[in-house]
Amino acid sequence: MALSSLASTLLAAKQRLGFSFADLGERLGRDEVWVAALIYGQATATGEQAMTLLQTLELDPALATGLTTYPVKGALDPVIPTDPLLYRFYEILQVYGLPLKDVIQEKFGDGIMSAIDFTLHVDKVEDPKGDRVKVTMNGKFLPYKAW
Repeated sequence: MALSSLASTLLAAKQRLGFSFADLGERLGRDEVWVAALIYGQATATGEQAMTLLQTLELDPALATGLTTYPVKGALDPVIPTDPLLYRFYEILQVYGLPLKDVIQEKFGDGIMSAIDFTLHVDKVEDPKGDRVKVTMNGKFLPYKAW
């Protein structure tokens, strides 16, 4: 997956200064996953958030335009991810996608889970057999309507 020049610049500064996404999230008053989405060009910052991020990362304020412009979301290339971690999410969707859809629709009816009115959190769960990744997705249910 090719990164934009803005994303590459932001990530290089983040690494150079030793910040985590959680550190940046604290500065911006946002969740670490949202901050990562912003840096990767999948979210839009306010002008104030853009300036705070750029000041924190010691970068040119002129880059704010790229952080405040509405992005083209979900533009993964290639469509089927080749990165092993990303591919596992694709695999999860292939294996559990239809069962998950059916369970959601049994509980809520015919509709979808919003990815707009949505939060995503990643937690580390310590386990003696090997640490576990806990991903929590929380989206508003949007029923399909008849007209």
